[in-house]
Amino acid sequence: MKIGFTIIGALLACVASAGANTPSFRFDRDTFAFANMTVFEYENGIAHLRRGAEAKQRRYTRRCFVLSRTAIQFHKFARFDPHAPRLDDRALAQRIRMVTRHPVWREPLPENERVVFPGYASLREMSKAHGLLFQETVGHGWPTYWRPGNYRMIFVQSRGYQEKTHANLEVALARGELFAAYLTTLPQRLSINHAVLVFAKEKSDSPSRDNYLVYDSNHPEKPRHLWWSERDHAFGFEKDWDFVGGNVRAYQIYGKPLQ
Repeated sequence: MKIGFTIIGALLACVASAGANTPSFRFDRDTFAFANMTVFEYENGIAHLRRGAEAKQRRYTRRCFVLSRTAIQFHKFARFDPHAPRLDDRALAQRIRMVTRHPVWREPLPENERVVFPGYASLREMSKAHGLLFQETVGHGWPTYWRPGNYRMIFVQSRGYQEKTHANLEVALARGELFAAYLTTLPQRLSINHAVLVFAKEKSDSPSRDNYLVYDSNHPEKPRHLWWSERDHAFGFEKDWDFVGGNVRAYQIYGKPLQ
């Protein structure tokens, strides 16, 4: 039996019914309607400096960690009441901050203790109506560069660590939890340095490949795909305009303090 399957089997044996009372995550309901924009512009995954008028525009960038984290916090600590009167911007910003102050790794709150957002049915609907307010409220991007867990992308590159990450991902999804992942190819090359939110497992045609759906804040229009190859003992991420596609290393973030 392969090591990866052994680790997963041992961890899944410990999975209880935690998270069963939390509604399942839906991409069309529980993600942000606006995009985290990239600092560079890309052509077939190759980065170039922005030029001309576009380079001078005010743009919402460097927030992939922030939006992945905040999506988890809203899923765990907020609820929506579409039939109640809406709040003004000041009161709405206060309630958004009440959600984002909850440590993201804490257990979900019961329904009657969650922060209520009246007048909207979902995070997607509310962020579409108040995109700028969210962007100004949920947090800055620069602190993510100084997160303690970032050391792993340089100093923890072993195949065994990736197998452990895959096992932890399997366990989290089996428990009905979300899994924020830091995807990188550093320090070997700079083709991706990004955070996404894994929320579901897809059916696979191959017994040696596990497929996952992710919320990628650069692409708010639809889910993207991450996979695990048992043959290569490695994660892969799909190709798009901002990534050439292929193998990446994945590191869990926001699963515990200092991670």
